[in-house]
Amino acid sequence: MGGSSNTTTTTSGGGGTGGKDKDKGKGKGSPAAFTEGERVLAYHGPLLYEAKVQKTENREDEWRYFVHYLGWNKNWDEWVPSDRLLKYTEENIRKQQELTKNQAVDKTIKTGRAAQNNPKGSNADAKTNKEDTKGVVKGKKRKNQLGNEEKERRSSESLLMSQFPLTLKKQLVDDWEFVTQLGKLVKLPRSPTVDDILKKYLEHRIKKDNKISDSYAEITRGLRCYFDKALPAMLLYKKEQKQYKEEIKGDVSPSSVYGAEHLLRLFVKLPELLASVNMEEDALNKLQQKLLDILKFLQKNQVAFFLSAYDGDSKGADAVKGK
Repeated sequence: MGGSSNTTTTTSGGGGTGGKDKDKGKGKGSPAAFTEGERVLAYHGPLLYEAKVQKTENREDEWRYFVHYLGWNKNWDEWVPSDRLLKYTEENIRKQQELTKNQAVDKTIKTGRAAQNNPKGSNADAKTNKEDTKGVVKGKKRKNQLGNEEKERRSSESLLMSQFPLTLKKQLVDDWEFVTQLGKLVKLPRSPTVDDILKKYLEHRIKKDNKISDSYAEITRGLRCYFDKALPAMLLYKKEQKQYKEEIKGDVSPSSVYGAEHLLRLFVKLPELLASVNMEEDALNKLQQKLLDILKFLQKNQVAFFLSAYDGDSKGADAVKGK
């Protein structure tokens, strides 16, 4: 998530901002700074994410909080200290937006520096004494390869997630609350469906570019394929499983039944999926720029594509159809 490891270590960003909240969470008999069920902003790496406090505990006179990052898989849930959390206020939301913006700027600057500091012929010395250092070179090569893979994985996460439209992030949070907290489901079949939305996007690109782009057509086909395969495996909450089994039968594809709500969940999973794809970094960045363009299209049509409230009952599809 945001290219950070799933740990509870305090980040430099979080440590300097806890302030009063941090002091509040320490000391014998002091009350918890945050309560169970409270929406907060949580540091994960250099960025702030919306989260919800699910549990609290006081260990050795210091409060810890078990948080769920809203819109993210529960695998990211973790215990964090007070200085990793901020109150969900307008001021702190602006801080969240500023950190996201700054990270995107820093990445651009670092990319430029890396290009300047990597002159041709820098491997010449490594070729000298090749036989004597063969074992060491192999070890370094493996280490560098793993490092580059991790760097590309983090790059794919940060680029896509750092520029994720804020209104769509809120949409993900609302989606999570409707299903997991209120027990409501998206009424199926949706209109427009995922198929409809991707078709509308292609029409939008044709109108904008005055031509049919093979690359965008290929990407929408790939997204549709990813969606159909990923939906039952990783895009459904537990309460939605029964509805899926009742709605998707025979040759019916999920993309012809589900809509924007579930398509948006796929974009949260894409960094994880792209990390396993063997692709050059330049090609990966270009792909992500196109995916971001689709996200912006969803944002532009947010009112038309997304439900403002869910009507279905999570007790089953019969309840959904009965409403």
